[in-house]
Amino acid sequence: MTTMATPRLSASGIGWIVAVLSLAIDQISKHWVLGTLHLVEGGEAVSLAPFAELRLVWNHGISYGLLQQGTDLGRWLLVGISVSAAVGLAIWLGRTASWLVAASVGLILAGAIGNAIDRTIYGAVIDFIYLFSPDRSFKWFVFNIADATIVAGVVGLLYDSLFSSRNT
Repeated sequence: MTTMATPRLSASGIGWIVAVLSLAIDQISKHWVLGTLHLVEGGEAVSLAPFAELRLVWNHGISYGLLQQGTDLGRWLLVGISVSAAVGLAIWLGRTASWLVAASVGLILAGAIGNAIDRTIYGAVIDFIYLFSPDRSFKWFVFNIADATIVAGVVGLLYDSLFSSRNT
């Protein structure tokens, strides 16, 4: 009697699934904000809760609006950096055996690609999630799903580096 082994998904396979799903959610959310909600920069926001709104901001820089680029050279330089980072992350993803590292790298990879797509198509990154305290004494930066996946991926990598028992 022969038995068939059940195929197991590798860590890198999990990472690729996380990357593809995260990238899809990021791009769908951005198309929804532009195409369905028709948000415009400086226009009216959509209230979600006493501490959250959807508010369109075109980010011509990197995280938190740093390194604002007003030229095509700057734009394409940031696209090139994102693509280079994505290639490095894809190589890392293909080599990892840890599911946590793979999922974390997949999240960062999706964020890098998602924001690079925005820069390529629109010339800037579409940011639209705005968080603040109910009395608005504290206001956070406007961000997007890609930014959130990058942060979540970095948190996962930090967790792995601090609490993993393997020596890699």
